[in-house]
Amino acid sequence: MAKDLPVIGLLASVGVLLAAALTAIGMHYAVGWSWATAGAFGVLISATDPVSVIATFKEAGVHGRLRLLVEAESLLNDGTAAVAFVVVLGLSTGSDSRWLGTAGHFLLAFGGGILAGLMVGFALRLFAARTDDQVVEITFTALAAYGSFFLAEHFHVSGVLASLTAGIMTGSYRGPQPPWAAGRARLESFWEYIAFVVNSLIFLLIGARVAQQHFAGVWLAVLVAIALVTLGRALAIYPLCALFARTALNVSMRHQHVLFWGGLRGALALGLPPDLPQHEDIVTVCFAVVAFSIFAQGLTMQPLLRRLGELKGRTTIG
Repeated sequence: MAKDLPVIGLLASVGVLLAAALTAIGMHYAVGWSWATAGAFGVLISATDPVSVIATFKEAGVHGRLRLLVEAESLLNDGTAAVAFVVVLGLSTGSDSRWLGTAGHFLLAFGGGILAGLMVGFALRLFAARTDDQVVEITFTALAAYGSFFLAEHFHVSGVLASLTAGIMTGSYRGPQPPWAAGRARLESFWEYIAFVVNSLIFLLIGARVAQQHFAGVWLAVLVAIALVTLGRALAIYPLCALFARTALNVSMRHQHVLFWGGLRGALALGLPPDLPQHEDIVTVCFAVVAFSIFAQGLTMQPLLRRLGELKGRTTIG
């Protein structure tokens, strides 16, 4: 991840903002949404949540750089989208009316979230080194995950980035005697199970919300949104990856195609505040796009991998 951080960071930051801008502009002019509504929708829907793609990768035994790029980008762009969403809400309410103040708020929320995660991650290492009880070690990681989030939220910075940073510190410790070395396998099994439960709940909630929506009255907005989100994803992947074409970090065209088509949408759509302008329209269109990405993109990912030559039975790819 450290080696590919320039690629991942660019896709998860500039890529999200480019996709959000294209989607917002298109929804404003093509559908007639206000700038506040279009901007909130654009930011919210531009972050990827490729849970089903990662599940396909695991089932097929896909590892290596492709899986790293897909999974790491989806983790980091959640943080970018969450911070940008707060900024857009601030602009729509007039609390952040100046661009300089908006940029400062974005950087503060971004950097503050990382700092909170570093502090909690360091504390986790310090306390975990004092025990060899595996149950206590697992408890410490749970406290770090939620503690970093609530610490960041208390100071109005990004809780998503705080938890992510704390997790990276936990997983990347390479000292002579990692404090959780004895229970590493059990620790990873615990968090793998937690991730499975949470991801399952997310899709159950998405399915329940999609079933409650009435798409007939907004079918034109839905079609426009699907087209814009797809184009926005292309804008976020191909031009930015082209910047690394002549470097050691070159992303092959086959991997770019998987990144593009594997950009499913999901969890952030569940967190819309009820007082958002045109809330019901955003919710309905948002879940229509989510449903399209899950069924159209998620279910065709394995055939795409096979057609690109990246999937042959249960082989491992790099």
